[in-house]
Formats: sequence, C-alpha cells, structure tokens
Amino acid sequence: MKRVFSRFLPASMRSNTVTIPVIRLHGAIMSGGNQFRPSLSLASTAALIEKAFAMKDAPAVAITINSPGGSPVQSRLIYKRIRDLAEEKKKHVLVFVEDVAASGGYMIAVAGDEIIADPSSVVGSIGVVSAGFGFQDLIKKIGVERRVHTAGQNKAILDPFQPEKPDDVARLKDLQLEIHQTFIDLVKQRRGLKLKDDPDLFTGMFWTGLKGVELGLVDALGDMRSFLKQRYGEKTRLQLITPPRGFFGRKLGVFGSQAPDIAAGAASGLIEAAEERAHWNRFGL
Repeated sequence: MKRVFSRFLPASMRSNTVTIPVIRLHGAIMSGGNQFRPSLSLASTAALIEKAFAMKDAPAVAITINSPGGSPVQSRLIYKRIRDLAEEKKKHVLVFVEDVAASGGYMIAVAGDEIIADPSSVVGSIGVVSAGFGFQDLIKKIGVERRVHTAGQNKAILDPFQPEKPDDVARLKDLQLEIHQTFIDLVKQRRGLKLKDDPDLFTGMFWTGLKGVELGLVDALGDMRSFLKQRYGEKTRLQLITPPRGFFGRKLGVFGSQAPDIAAGAASGLIEAAEERAHWNRFGL
C-alpha cells in the first residue's frame, strides 16, 4: 500500500529520488546591471544561492558557470556567499564549467568542493587586468581643452583625457599586484595540493578543461546530468533554481520590481555590452 501511494507523490518527495538544486551563473561579473543588460554580482545571485542551499534534503548543490570574469570584488563576494552557506548547511558543492570559467569566473568556481569541466572548456586566467583608452590627442584635434581642478594631487589619476604618467601607472600596478595576490591565495587555499607546480599557473594564462585536470585546476571531465546521475543514482532529479516571482507572477530577480528609466538603461546597457563583449573576446568566444 505504501508503494502504491508513493506513485502519487511529487518526485522530490519519493524516498528513492535524490533532488539536486542547480544554480546557473552565466555572464560577465560586474556590479549594477539592469533589465537591458543583466550581469553577475552578489546582488543578482544572492537570492538564487540562498534558495538552493535552503533545500534541506539535497545532499549537494550544483552550480553551472559560464563566465569570462569581471569585477574581482563581486567575484569574491559570490564565492564567499557560496562557501558560507555550504559550511552552514553542510552541503557539498559541485561546480560545472561550460564554455569558460576564467579570471573572476574561475574565482567563483573554486567555491566548489569539486570542479567538473568539459574537455573543451576554458579555465584559469588567474590574474588581474585593467583596460582603458587615452583621448588626449583626440580632444586636441577637435579643439577641446581639458580643465581639471582637484583638492588632492592624486584625485585625477589616470584621467583618460590627459597624458599617461609613469607614477600613475606604477600606482595602478601596485594595486593590481595586491588584488592578484588575494586571488592566488584564495586558489591555493581551495585547491591545495591538487595544484601542480607550473610556472604559468598564476600568470593569467588559461587552458582547456583537459589541461586543467593535469594542472589541478579541475577535478574531472564531464557534464552535469551524467555526473550527478553517476554520483547519486539514475533517479537523480535536477531542479533549476529560478528567481522569485512577484505578486503578479513577474520574475523579480535581483533588479527589483520598479521599472528602470528606459533611456538611461538602454545607454548603460550598450556600454556594458561592449565591456562584456571584450571579456568574452579574450577567450575566443
């Protein structure tokens, strides 16, 4: 009688079914974002992460990552939220890399207790990059005079409308080295003895998932569905975690329920789209 009754229960409530919550973290990592150009940040992912770890009977949380990186601060905040909840809820974290988990994307990936990638995935790029443009010759050509008045000699550091100064570049380099060391320490802390002694490991170089296994950046090769069914049984069920919905059924996500200013949002979206495209292009994607 008990067996017959179990047929009418939802799959997640059957004793012989294991349900694994799945979080998708896809896109460039940057603070802000809007409905025209959503991005990965702690604000845009916190609700999904909390919801996944709230599933009491799930033995693990699965996370798919497809990100070329971006903000080191937002990357570390997402990483830390995942690790804090994994320890608090006693959950195993399995990270699955799709096209790319590079730079900040890889920083998030090391939140996993295990990292699984496709052989052709791109992983690594453990480094820091800052990019910009210099317009000083352009404004001269069109007859524009740049006027900057500051209280504090370093307030106009790296102004794109003024010639680049060696002291400014040196200051930026020092800043990058500090951020880079934080990244290196985090990877060493999480990957430990799995990492191979390779001189290029922390130079910003990136590799395929196949080579990533050799270097200790990745634990195994495979795809989510096959891996989870092999680990937890053929009846394993994957449940994609989606943003909460508002009263009228709209996905609230992380950008709130208020409509953004369309003109400002569109303009901002174009700039962010260009930045995001540059991130992906670095890895041939």
